[in-house]
Amino acid sequence: MDKNFVEELKWRGMLHDSMPGVEEHLAETMRSAYVGFDPTADSLHIGNLVPIMLLAHYQRCGHQPVALVGGATGMIGDPSGKSSERNLLDETTLRHNQEAIKLQLAHFLDFESDAPNAAKLVNNYDWMKEFSFLEFIRDVGKHITVNYMMAKDSVKNRISGESSSDGMSFTEFTYQLVQGYDFLHLYRADNCTIQMGGSDQWGNITTGTELIRRIGNGKGFAITCPLITKSDGSKFGKSEGGNVWLDAKRTSPYKFYQYWLNSSDEDAEKYIKIFTFLNQEEVETIVETHKEAPHLRGLQKRLAQEITSMVHSEDDFKNAEKASNVLFSKSFKTDIATIDEKTFLDVFEGVPQAEISKADFDAGLDMIAALAAKTDFLSSNGEARRALKENSVSVNKEKVNEDYIISSEDLINGKYVILNKGKRITYIIKVV
Repeated sequence: MDKNFVEELKWRGMLHDSMPGVEEHLAETMRSAYVGFDPTADSLHIGNLVPIMLLAHYQRCGHQPVALVGGATGMIGDPSGKSSERNLLDETTLRHNQEAIKLQLAHFLDFESDAPNAAKLVNNYDWMKEFSFLEFIRDVGKHITVNYMMAKDSVKNRISGESSSDGMSFTEFTYQLVQGYDFLHLYRADNCTIQMGGSDQWGNITTGTELIRRIGNGKGFAITCPLITKSDGSKFGKSEGGNVWLDAKRTSPYKFYQYWLNSSDEDAEKYIKIFTFLNQEEVETIVETHKEAPHLRGLQKRLAQEITSMVHSEDDFKNAEKASNVLFSKSFKTDIATIDEKTFLDVFEGVPQAEISKADFDAGLDMIAALAAKTDFLSSNGEARRALKENSVSVNKEKVNEDYIISSEDLINGKYVILNKGKRITYIIKVV
């Protein structure tokens, strides 16, 4: 084998728990391990990145990763960490989501090579859809006691938690049996002996190892990674706009880049081990260099570069980096013109905008009109004159006086003009 997988997880801070004997098991020969992904959306988000990286490191250590899309379990809903049931999906939507997820996983896993450890994608709907309820309770259900299922934290927490008045449906209660059966199925069909996931999955995974022991007369193993938390206590993977998605249409590469760039020093030091393939020596050098000059945010910049290039592309990273630096650029007008309109709007998200008709613009837009008369950015023409006299107004970051007329040469992307009053107040005029 190449590298020792468990040792790799340990130094990266990615190992929460593992069953005894798993290291010896991995040392004997190439092994298959799987992680389950929820297909309820046609994109994964950065909360899924830890299990994705588990599989990616697993493949790089010479073993075979299996990504299981939970088409059947996605129709039920996992009670772990949830306080409510999820919406059920139809098969067409599930298949679409599965294909979209595979494309995202292909940025991390090699599905195409001829190597024996090429990654596989499977969908548990394929083996569950023909299973009748009677067959399932006869062949699987009778091997696990209700006492065993009730002892799981995911079940106990739901039954005794805040929402205990709603209880827990039988459907969700049986989730661990369905997930456990997946492990048994993959053990029989693909000799898959390890299931990995977040630490909240331990109960579901061990139900699978129990089924392998009782029905398959074999041995399965569990490996879990810690659930990522942020040092300030806020939820990892969430921004003001909700989830940070891997799909560029849902979360633009610029916003994705910004999410990592804005990490605290403490979080960035943790993330660079978990979310990149940089080796231990490289990470230590980056961290040490950062500590010498933390104000340069070298650690955050490298983290954002590595992960944006991996999830999106090198070009997307370069555009996001350029957009991040453009506000401080000495050649602002030239640089801002090289950014596409979507990224431009991302950079200036939340900045007040006023629309001016092309006819009004072509007739000549003086500074009083631009600041007050036509836009209401400032409360009156008098306030606009005072600001201009104080030399605090700029057009596209260049200071102007009251005589200045905004023309087509000032347009960015053929339709935008950026006004500033002082350093902190920004407005955008859009010509329509």
